[in-house]
Order: sequence, then structure tokens, then C-alpha cells
Amino acid sequence: MTGPNPFETLADEYDAWFDAHPELFESELQAVRAVLPERPGRWVEVGVGTGRFASRLAIGLGVEPAGAMADRARQRGVRVLEGTAECLPLADSSADALFLITTLCFVSDVGGALAEARRVLVPGGAIVVAFLPRDSELGRAASTDSSDPFFREARLLSASELLCAMMAAGFGIDRIVQTLAASSGPEALEAPSDGFDRGSFVVVRGLRPQRERHSSMQS
Repeated sequence: MTGPNPFETLADEYDAWFDAHPELFESELQAVRAVLPERPGRWVEVGVGTGRFASRLAIGLGVEPAGAMADRARQRGVRVLEGTAECLPLADSSADALFLITTLCFVSDVGGALAEARRVLVPGGAIVVAFLPRDSELGRAASTDSSDPFFREARLLSASELLCAMMAAGFGIDRIVQTLAASSGPEALEAPSDGFDRGSFVVVRGLRPQRERHSSMQS
């Protein structure tokens, strides 16, 4: 990232977006809720930001590299560890579910981040990845808006790229939902639907296999 880190210098502006766009945020929350693991457990959000999602989804622990963002998450009652998606400060098989909500587009090594997620998940644990597909309406807008201090350096993924990366990391795809379809209007509250063919916010739930194949454990 070139220049000052906006996640440090503009944390209040980032956080204010959620108050300015409550319908969009609630639509995104509903989509993530649709794929939550059935049983509570040791849940961690990687790239927890200001804790908006974690505080609403009862995710008690977050990992965040930007101190200014982490401070706001702590004010919302989330315990936050300093770290990155590519190098998580967590022990092997220590989490029941791991959440990456609009996080992967900001990491330098997507494959490395997914490998770390698999390392810290228990066998059978769930990874929940929420993202803006590059070819969606909001994805295209974010990719072309050079004035946005947060997304102008983001590397958005297509749905097929994300799914391939998750499967390459050893995750089985369990469920996919979407929201913020163009037909609903820019500020409409929208219930999630299955698939990824039209939504600008897509949530994928993957599972670490209960039993690892010997060949995959060596890779």
C-alpha cells in the first residue's frame, strides 16, 4: 500500500459508512447470518476492522493489523489480537469458525491467507468468506472509483477465482448466498438468496474436512 494507511488515518470515516448506509449493512448481515455455523463455538473474524460485523454476530475474537480500527472494535466489546490474515496469531486447530468479511481483497497473498485459515480451524470447522465479486455492479464501481481511499488499492476477486482458491486450499464448499442485487436498488433492504449470479455481496461457507487426506497433509 502506497502512502498513509487509510485504515489507520481514516478509521472514523470507514466506520461512519455503516451508519450512513443502514439498509446495505443489514442486507450484508442477513447474508452472513444465513451461513452461520449451527453451533456456537470459538469464532474468529480476521480483518475485524471496527467490529461492526463481529459485535452483531457474537464473534468474540478478532484479528486486525490496523491499530485505529482495532481500538474501535474493542470499544464494541470485541477482543482483538494484532496480526494479518497471512500470519494469524492463533494456534493450530484453535478455532471452530473463521470469518473473512470483505478482507481477502486487501491481503497480499490470498492462497497464504486461506492456508492459514485452514491451519487454525479444527477439522470440520467452517470458514465464512464474504466478498464483492469483481464483475458485480458494486464490484465494478469499486474497481473504477479511484477516489475511494479504501478500495482503490483493493484486488477484487471474481466468484470463480474465490471458489477455486478455497478449493485449492482444501476447503469443501458448503453453501453460497448473495445479496445486494442490482434489481433491488442501491439502498434497499434485501433478503439473501442462494447462488452468486447477480448479487454484489456474496458469502461462501467452506468446511475443513473432518479427515485429511495423507497427500494433502504433506502439501
